[in-house]
Amino acid sequence: MSDPTARPDDTGDAATPAGGLRRRSLLAYAVSAPVATVAAGFGTNLALTGTAAALPLTPPDTVDYYDLGDAVLQTSLPTMPLVRLSVGTDGRVKLELPRLESGQGFDTAAGMMVAEELSVALSQVDVTLSDARPELVFNQLTGGSTNVRVFDASLPVMAAALRLRLIAAAAKTWGISTSGLVARGGMVVDTLGRTLSYGSLTALAAALPIPSGVLPKPVSQNTVVGQRLGRIDARAIVTGQKKFTMDLAVPGAKPAMVRRPPTILGTVVSINNRAAVLAMPGVLAVVALPAGGNITPTPPGVAVMAETFGQAWTAVNALDVTWGKGTIDAESNATIHSKLKASVLPFALPPLGALTVEGEFEMAPLSHAPMETDCAIADVRRDASGVVTGCEIWAGLQSPIITQQDMAATLGLPLSAVKVHVISSGGSFGRRLFWDPVQQAVQISKLTGRPAKLMYHRADDMRHGRGRPQQYHRARATLLLGQVTAFEHRIASPRMDTRHGFGEALTAVAASAPATVQQSLGNLAVEEALFKTMVSAPYNFGVNTRTLQPAPIAMNTGSYRSVHIQPTRLVEEILVDEMAARLGQDAVAFRLANLRQARAKAVLQTVAAAAGWGKVMPKGFGQGIAVHQETRSYIAVCVEVDGRAQIAGTGPALVTRATIAIDVGKAINPSGIEAQVEGALAESISIVLMAGLHVRNGLPLEGSYSQYRYGRNKHYPRNVNVIITPNQGNAIGGLGEVGMAACSGAIANAWARATGQKPRKFPLYFPVDFTPFPPGKLPDPVINPIPV
Repeated sequence: MSDPTARPDDTGDAATPAGGLRRRSLLAYAVSAPVATVAAGFGTNLALTGTAAALPLTPPDTVDYYDLGDAVLQTSLPTMPLVRLSVGTDGRVKLELPRLESGQGFDTAAGMMVAEELSVALSQVDVTLSDARPELVFNQLTGGSTNVRVFDASLPVMAAALRLRLIAAAAKTWGISTSGLVARGGMVVDTLGRTLSYGSLTALAAALPIPSGVLPKPVSQNTVVGQRLGRIDARAIVTGQKKFTMDLAVPGAKPAMVRRPPTILGTVVSINNRAAVLAMPGVLAVVALPAGGNITPTPPGVAVMAETFGQAWTAVNALDVTWGKGTIDAESNATIHSKLKASVLPFALPPLGALTVEGEFEMAPLSHAPMETDCAIADVRRDASGVVTGCEIWAGLQSPIITQQDMAATLGLPLSAVKVHVISSGGSFGRRLFWDPVQQAVQISKLTGRPAKLMYHRADDMRHGRGRPQQYHRARATLLLGQVTAFEHRIASPRMDTRHGFGEALTAVAASAPATVQQSLGNLAVEEALFKTMVSAPYNFGVNTRTLQPAPIAMNTGSYRSVHIQPTRLVEEILVDEMAARLGQDAVAFRLANLRQARAKAVLQTVAAAAGWGKVMPKGFGQGIAVHQETRSYIAVCVEVDGRAQIAGTGPALVTRATIAIDVGKAINPSGIEAQVEGALAESISIVLMAGLHVRNGLPLEGSYSQYRYGRNKHYPRNVNVIITPNQGNAIGGLGEVGMAACSGAIANAWARATGQKPRKFPLYFPVDFTPFPPGKLPDPVINPIPV
C-alpha cells in the first residue's frame, strides 16, 4: 500500500504537490517571482500546504568541508615537531604548551594525551606554558576552539615516538631487541620482569633517531584519554598557590594604574597638576602614555606608578587632565543602532503566494568581563648610558609572538632582546588576543626607568577594554508549500578589530595597514574570513544568503567567545521556532525535518527525550529548544524558563532547568567537556537575559559586576543534565564555544513561550537601575572595617 506522505522522486515527471508546482521548479520560483500584493487566502494556502522534503541548502555550506579549525591545524602542523616534550632524569614528563591556558582546561587535556601515550599517570606530567617562540610562526595563537583539535592530530604521535625511543634505549642497554618490551608506569619492562625507569633512559633515548610511521594507541587500549579526570591545576587554584600575572614577584616591579579618558579613545591634551600628584604619598611617577603603535595604537591615558596599588588608585583619581575628543563622543546604543540599521539593505519582495517569517534584532555591546582584568608586567632595561638594551614581559597572551615582535619594533630592539613569558590567565574569551596592557606597561617602564606592574581597574576593564560590538540583524525565511525555500540573514556591526592577524607579524601587519586605521581593508578581510569559516547553517533551508556588513565606527572591539556565531545562530534558532509555529508544526519535528546532518538530528532527539519535550508548563513558564553545529561538534539544548519576574517587570526571567546533549566526536576528558558546556550555559544565561553595556555619550555606563549584570549563582539552574553522546568513530571536534549558540537559542525560545513575547532586543531585561561612576574617574575604594 502506498504511503500518501512519501516524497516523490525529484524528477521531471514527479507527482505535482498541492498548488500545482513541482519540487524541481519550486526553488527557482521562490527566488524569481516578486509580487507587490498577495491575496491573504491564496498566500496562506500556498505557503502552508505541501509535504515534500526540505530543499537542500544552496549554495552548500563551505564550513562543512573547511573551517577555521582546519586552517589552524594545517598551519600549525609544520612546526609541531618544535613543540617541547621531554622526560627528565627524575622521570617526570615535561610538556611546554604553546597555547594560553585561561581556565578552559586545555593543559589538562594535553597532559592526558601525553600520559596516555607514555603510559604514565597524569600526575607524572608537568605542563607549563611556552614563552613566545617566533619559530613556531602560526602555532602559538590561541582561539577558535581549535586547541584540542590541533594537538590531537600531533601530540599523541609525538608522545608515542618518545615512548618508542625510550623502549629502544632500554633494548640497547640490555643488548636485546625491542620485541616484547613494554612501557608501563614510567618504566620499560621486559619479558623477564626487569625494569628500567624513564629517568635512567632519557639521555640515551635523546641520542636515538626519531622513529617514522608512528601511530598512537588504538582507542580500545586507552586508559587515560576518555576518563573523567580533574584539572591538573585545580588544587593550586583553590588553595591560592597558582600564580597569575599580578601574583608574580618581579624584582623592582612597582604598581601602576592609568587615568583614562571620559570617552572611548579620547586623547591626552595636558596634565594640569602633575607636581601635586607627584607629591602624594607613595607616588613615584606620573607619565602620559605616548601615542603610536605598529599594529594597534597604544591605549590613551595618564599612568601613575606608586609603592602600592591603593596609592596609585588614589593618585589616579586626583589627576586633573585636559582631554581631547574620542572617536564616538556623541554616540549611544540608540544612535549606533540607527546607523547599523540604515546600513542594511531591505529585502526584495517575496515570491507570489509566499509567506515570510522575519525579524529585526538588536544586540547590545558586551564586555568579556573575565575575572582577571587586563594586566601586564614589563621591565625595560637600559645600559649605563641610558640606551634601551632589552625588555622582559609577563602577561596572559593568546598571541605572544606578535606581542614580542611588536614590542621589539616599538623599542627598536632585535627580537632576541625581548622576552615574553605567557602566564595562565583568569579568563580570556578572546580578550587576550590583543596585548593592549603590554603596550602600556612597556611604555610606563621605559618612561619611568622601573619595571611596571600595570593593572586595569574593573571600571577601566569594562569601559575601556575590548568587547563585542553592538549588532543589528535582519533575517527572513520564505515559506512555500510547507517548505522553507529561502533564508536571508543580514548583519551589521561596528567593525571588529582583527589586527592581531593569525598571531605573527606577516598577517598582523597585513591586517593593520595603516596601523592607525581600524577600518583598513586588511582588517575587513580577516573579519570576513573568520565569518565565512566559522558561521555554519545546520538546516536545509533552500537558498541561503548570509552577509556581514562591518560599519566604520571606531571602538575598542575584539573577538568575543563564539565571535559572530552566537548572535547569528541565536537569530536563526528564534526564527526556526517561529516558522514551526507558523506552519502549525512542533518545534522539534520541524527541526528534524530540516536538519542537514545526522549527528545534529541525533543530539536533538537525545535532548528532547531526556528533557521531556512538549510537557505542559504552568502559566509564566516555558520550554525552549535549539540545536547547533560548530567546529565539527554538535549540540542540542532544552531549557525551562520561569518568566514571571520578566512579565511583572521586576527582574530577568530565570532558567530553572537545562538538558544538554553534545557530540564532540572523540572525547578526551568528560569532566572538562561538562565544565565547558556548563560555562557556555552560564554565559548564555547572562548575555541573553540580562548582561550588556549601555553606551551613552561615548562611554559605557557599566563599570563593575554590580552594574554589568553577569549571572550569579541564583541565576543558574540547579537541575543541569549534560549528556555526552558516545562517539561513533568521528574525529575530535572543538568545544569551548560550541555551547553558546544552542544555549542562547534555547533560552530565548523558552523566554518567548513563558512571556508570550517575541525576543528581539538583547539582553531581554536591560534597565539602567544603578548610578554610573562619573566618566573619567575610578570609583572610590570601599573600605570594609575588620570586625572586632
